[in-house]
Amino acid sequence: MTPEYIAKAGTEHAHQAALFCWAGAKARTVWPGLKWLYAIPNGGERGMATAARLKAEGVKSGVSDVALAIAQRGYHGLYIEMKKPGGKESKEQKEYGAFLKEQGYFYACCDHWELAAKTISWYMGIEDGTY
Repeated sequence: MTPEYIAKAGTEHAHQAALFCWAGAKARTVWPGLKWLYAIPNGGERGMATAARLKAEGVKSGVSDVALAIAQRGYHGLYIEMKKPGGKESKEQKEYGAFLKEQGYFYACCDHWELAAKTISWYMGIEDGTY
């Protein structure tokens, strides 16, 4: 299955899943460190009991969707807020992004899996626009 096929639904979930499909292939062939790219389950629709359990475990509104704990380009790590095409950050997400930047992390909001892939490619040192 390709990232393009996965992203066809156009949802945030589909674009994030497409990104992880792309990252999995790159981890096997180009950047082994991408195997440590991970998702942070802070969003999504949940029942009240699940939402309460996750909140008790420390889930926080506004925290980014994707993280990579690899120091590159003078940053401590990378965080990406995923959105569906045309989606916008919430107030809490903008606040968290500003906090991350203040702490020395690279932060980006990406409304397409390809934009997120290009962001990761840049972050990992590929500057020719390929991903």
